[in-house]
Amino acid sequence: MSHDGWPSHFGARVLVLGGIRSGKSEYAESLLTGARSVRYLATALADGGDPAFAERVAAHRERRPQSWITVDTYGDPAALVTALGQAAAEDVLIVDDLGGWVVNLLDRADAQVHVSRLAAAVAGCAARVVLVSPEVGLSVVPPTEAGVRFADLMGLTNQAVAAACDAVALVVAGRPIWLSGTDAADDPASGPAGAAGTGVATEAAVAPATVAAAAAASATPVGAAAGLTLPAASAIPSPEVLTPAAAAPKLTAALTESTQALPIVSTGLVIQQNMDLPIPDGDARDAARDHLNLLDIPGSGLGRLAEIVLFAAGAQGRTVPLPWQRPRMLLLHGNHEGDVAAGQTPHGAALLAAQARRGEGPVGLLAAEHGVSLQIVDTAAAEAIEHTPAADLDTVEGLLRYGWQLADEAVDSGVDLLILGSCGAGAEAAAAAVVSAVTGAEVPGLLNRVVSADGTVDDAAWMLRCAAVRDALHRVRGRVMPAKELLTELGGPDLAVAAGVILGATARRTPVLLDGPVGVAAGLIARDLGSQSRLWCALADTGRHPTTVLAADVLGLTALTDLNAGLGEGAGALLALPLLRSALTLASALPALPPLLDEPPAHLQQPEDEPDDATDEPVSRTDDASVVD
Repeated sequence: MSHDGWPSHFGARVLVLGGIRSGKSEYAESLLTGARSVRYLATALADGGDPAFAERVAAHRERRPQSWITVDTYGDPAALVTALGQAAAEDVLIVDDLGGWVVNLLDRADAQVHVSRLAAAVAGCAARVVLVSPEVGLSVVPPTEAGVRFADLMGLTNQAVAAACDAVALVVAGRPIWLSGTDAADDPASGPAGAAGTGVATEAAVAPATVAAAAAASATPVGAAAGLTLPAASAIPSPEVLTPAAAAPKLTAALTESTQALPIVSTGLVIQQNMDLPIPDGDARDAARDHLNLLDIPGSGLGRLAEIVLFAAGAQGRTVPLPWQRPRMLLLHGNHEGDVAAGQTPHGAALLAAQARRGEGPVGLLAAEHGVSLQIVDTAAAEAIEHTPAADLDTVEGLLRYGWQLADEAVDSGVDLLILGSCGAGAEAAAAAVVSAVTGAEVPGLLNRVVSADGTVDDAAWMLRCAAVRDALHRVRGRVMPAKELLTELGGPDLAVAAGVILGATARRTPVLLDGPVGVAAGLIARDLGSQSRLWCALADTGRHPTTVLAADVLGLTALTDLNAGLGEGAGALLALPLLRSALTLASALPALPPLLDEPPAHLQQPEDEPDDATDEPVSRTDDASVVD
């Protein structure tokens, strides 16, 4: 079997599945033919007392190039996770195979925890990595209890790792069938199977301006492994994982509508200061207020929730706005280097993103519960802002356009509400730096205390964050920075995408729901590029985060709820979403008060006053018996 190296559209992480003697290991190794040095992470015990198995291991070793380095990870499930997490960007790894790793978990009560850690390590691995794993779902149910436990846990692991990978292949009789991440027709080793279209192809590059998007399969298994109780897979939507490129987005008809004079040139979208963007329908908002005043609601009516009805009315141009039917959440996964990320790690951020990909964690579970489509948008890491700009201008320009394109494509697909979320390490402090630069607020008052995963307060990490943001602001002191310069110096790639999303949603008359520091900081930047954009943003909840509270006040946004939840940026909006939808439902379905009549019905009319003879018109009365002639 031969293969022409590693196609660029495979991504950085590939899972190769296959049955016994399917040729999966040989095919996985062929993907790394052109690599100079490869670390082979072996998960099985080379000599466990089984001569036949030892012979197979020896054959594997003889087949591998002598330049490859073998690293034994057998016995400790954490060893493989550690090796993946410590790999550098220039490294090349192969894991063969995950079946040997799962064997070490069969008698452990925390098996699911280790599977989640492995998936997160794969998702956050900086190196190019190929993982080999046995496919156990095509055989009969094992006759022994241990065999059933292994098959169940193996299936759980395969689903979790597949969700964290960019491409997945199934090898049958030595021939790979690509299940996701690439078109099988592009793989010379796939042969007739690929030509037959048995793989699932994802869009790579329809046009130079189109950014590739790979759909990650759901990683929630059906069944139980090692005593695990797992939800039904059908309840979890399959999120898209989007990785931006610097290419300009394609022009769509929506961007050239005659209703607004958007600054469009022949080469693409130009995002600049003082853009002419739409504003919500003020007449519809006023009419909606009158409509609410006439609803047959006792007491104070909808209270604070009346504001979301007015907001939706202006956005939809309807006196009686409709509840949102197809909301979409964009979860930004972009890390920040340096001490702004003190107390956080890229590995932890990758774990959050991996959970969301699998429909787990606060964001994944709430999105599935409320029918919200979820896209995880991976962005490049920002540089350490205490020492250097977060990103260069070309990158910021491209990512602003990319965020606009995300909004544009979402609306084209029928999305009627966009929700912004963030899970990047250091994103909170970078947002605080932007807000401090805009408002002049003191940094220590903008940063929440850092709480570790075990619940302890990490004051040392908080001080490092404060010092890093202070040094970054000192580096740019005395400069009046426009929006793009704020992004290049302090904000970084993820905030550029977020600002672009808000601007693109504004151009398409689509509301955006915010609930955290990254969202409101991006709102400030978008406002400086197109002041109308703030009118299309609503604040679901502040979480009582000082950065969110201050930036929302500057933007003129009032929080619709006060949940004070600490589930991560984006989760607060998902928590509030059903409440906001309920307000729109009530406003559209409740009857109006009965009209006032000019004259009440006859049975309710008061009789007219009649004169009282004894008082109103006195009459001289005489007694006939007393009259004397």
